[in-house]
Amino acid sequence: MRGVFVDANGSLADIFEQQNVAGDPPVRVNRDADISSDQMPALLDGAEIVIIDHTPLPTDVARRCAGLKHVVFLGTGARSYMHPEELSQLGIDVHLIKGYGDTAVAECAIALMWAAARGIAAMDREMRAGNWLREDGMQLTGKTLGLIGFGGIAAEAARIAAGSGMRVIAWNRTPKRAAGVEFVSLDALLAQSDVISLHLLLNDETRGFVSRGHIAKMKPGVLFINTARAAIVDEAALIEALTSGHIRHAGLDVFNVEPLPKDDPLTRLPNVTLSAHSAFRTPEASENLIRAAWTHCRRIAKS
Repeated sequence: MRGVFVDANGSLADIFEQQNVAGDPPVRVNRDADISSDQMPALLDGAEIVIIDHTPLPTDVARRCAGLKHVVFLGTGARSYMHPEELSQLGIDVHLIKGYGDTAVAECAIALMWAAARGIAAMDREMRAGNWLREDGMQLTGKTLGLIGFGGIAAEAARIAAGSGMRVIAWNRTPKRAAGVEFVSLDALLAQSDVISLHLLLNDETRGFVSRGHIAKMKPGVLFINTARAAIVDEAALIEALTSGHIRHAGLDVFNVEPLPKDDPLTRLPNVTLSAHSAFRTPEASENLIRAAWTHCRRIAKS
C-alpha cells in the first residue's frame, strides 16, 4: 500500500521524513505546497492513501484518483476542503486528526484577545506610518470570557484566561463540566461575555451558526475571536456589527476565502486583527500532527 503527502510545506515535509521508520508504508512527499486539485490524480498515480494539509479534494476529482481508498487530513476541518459523505460513497474513508494543536490554537486565541483589547495591531500600523496613535484599551482582568463550544482548545483557553484573572463561562451543544468554568445557556453567554471566542467544529449543523440574531444579542462593545472556521459565522452580519461598533474588535485567524484577498472588506476595517490561519502553526503542534498522520498510515497499511 502506497501513500502520497501531496502538499507538504518545507517544515512539514522535513518532520514527516524525520519520523519515517523502518517498516513504514512507502509515502512519497511532494514538497510543492501550492498544487491545484486538478493535479491530484497525477500526483497520486494510483496510491491508496493521500495525506492532505490544505488542498481541496472535490468529489469529481476524487473519482479520477484511481486506487484512492484513504484520505488522511491534517486536522479536523476536512469539510472546508472536501465532502466526506460523498467520498465515503466512492469507497474513500476520511481520517481526521484531533487534539494535536490544542495548546497552540488556544494560545493564538488568547493572543488575538489581548491584541484586540489593547489595539496593538492598529498602533503598530499607525506608528509605522508616522502617527502617534493612543487610545484607551480594555483591561481584561475581571472581565468575562465566553467560549462557544468546549473541546480541547476551549479547555486550554479557559485555563489560560482563568490564570489571567478572567471569569470563564461556556456553552456546549452537549452537557460538559470543567473546573473553574461555568456552563450557561447560549443566550446568557451572549449577554454576559466581554469577550467571545468561537470553538465549534464546522459541519452541516454549525454552518452559519453565529447568526445575525446571535450577534445582536451580544453585549455592546464585545470582542469577538474566531480561530475555528469562518463559515460558522454570518460574515455580512459580523462586518455590519464591526462597522457600527456593536462588536468593538474582532481577532480572526480563519476566512471564507484563503489566502484572504487584499481587497476583502475585512482588510479595510481598522477594528479587526488578522492572522493567516496560523493558530496551529508551532513546531510542537506540527510534530504532534505528523506523528498522528504516520499512526493513521501505519494502521491503514496493516488493516
